[in-house]
Amino acid sequence: MSLTESNMMELGTLAPSFQLTDVVSGESISTEDLRSDLGTIVMFWCNHCPYVIHVTDTVIEIAEKYMMKGFNFVAISSNDIEKYPQDGPEKMRALAQEKDYPFPYLFDSTQNVAKDFDAACTPDFYVFDRNLELVYRGQLDDSRPGNNKPLTGADLVGALDAIIMKKPVSLQQRPSAGCNIKWK
Repeated sequence: MSLTESNMMELGTLAPSFQLTDVVSGESISTEDLRSDLGTIVMFWCNHCPYVIHVTDTVIEIAEKYMMKGFNFVAISSNDIEKYPQDGPEKMRALAQEKDYPFPYLFDSTQNVAKDFDAACTPDFYVFDRNLELVYRGQLDDSRPGNNKPLTGADLVGALDAIIMKKPVSLQQRPSAGCNIKWK
């Protein structure tokens, strides 16, 4: 496992525009389609990364809870599928269905969306407010495979709760860490 930290896009940045296909529904989904009155969480994700596998069930639980409160979530895989075929659309669809992802799982075949977000690793989390301005980017929590720290989602949940309570999101934000995006 090669540990890579996220690049930490500048807070206040507008969500980059994109239009990608959901591998489960086949629908085309855009940034604007994901806008919500509370916020939008964009996650760079993939099937094979041990860091993603480690957090998957916790992220699903958080997404289910906060989607009921009005947030939108989306996962995007941008990995090179020639070198990493397990991250291709068919396998993405199978995993999303097996895990019953409550959010769309989009495939970024050109890797342009990952570049626009300056994404560096999987998982990588971005929280945009109702105006699609970046208010949080970084880790889910301090847990990593093998470090024996509990999965709590504390960092991401703290940002979402601050939005709900109409309070500023803490500027104390730590980079996510995981597998590097597999560039072509």
